[in-house]
Amino acid sequence: MSQFSSSNYEVQKTSGVCAATGETLEPGVGCYSALVDIPAEEREANDELGMKRLDVSQSAWEDGFRPPHLFSFWKPTVPEANAKKKMFVDDSVLLNLLRRLEDATEPQRLAFRFVVALILMRKKLLRYDATERVDDPAPGSDGDGQVQEWWRFTPKLDVSKGHFGKWNEEEQISVLDPRLDESQIEQVTTQLGEILEAEL
Repeated sequence: MSQFSSSNYEVQKTSGVCAATGETLEPGVGCYSALVDIPAEEREANDELGMKRLDVSQSAWEDGFRPPHLFSFWKPTVPEANAKKKMFVDDSVLLNLLRRLEDATEPQRLAFRFVVALILMRKKLLRYDATERVDDPAPGSDGDGQVQEWWRFTPKLDVSKGHFGKWNEEEQISVLDPRLDESQIEQVTTQLGEILEAEL
């Protein structure tokens, strides 16, 4: 992961402003928070994760407003100023992020996805089953590329039941190990916590 750096993770906390109307979102009021895809040309120019967060008032959302390039969303309550962080997203949002990033190829997104998998495993919502090593030949080579390590997981059938739920033995999720060191994992976890306004 030589292309990884902490500057790739400049993601936003809650803006406190509705992306649809420009109105201030009042603390204690429900809203919708959305992750949206940044177009590839802008992503390359700014060297960003490829996603940004937008907040939308509940009324604007219910009136049908959806930001362009919507990737995922959840429904938090606007936090009070200087309030201690709480988990404003449920575990299904994290599992949805993991699944939606299945086709990711950019180093930043691969790191993001791997850390989400580690968080879900720590929560006992993913079961580690095995590591599969796969040759990743460089373009035009004869199989002399770097070996990839894919972690195989089984998810819970119903994450709302927490670690007491049954495993979904009919689904397996494969996650590429991007070989992050501890400081890189911590950086990504911190930024993920900030974009979700959550303690992870």
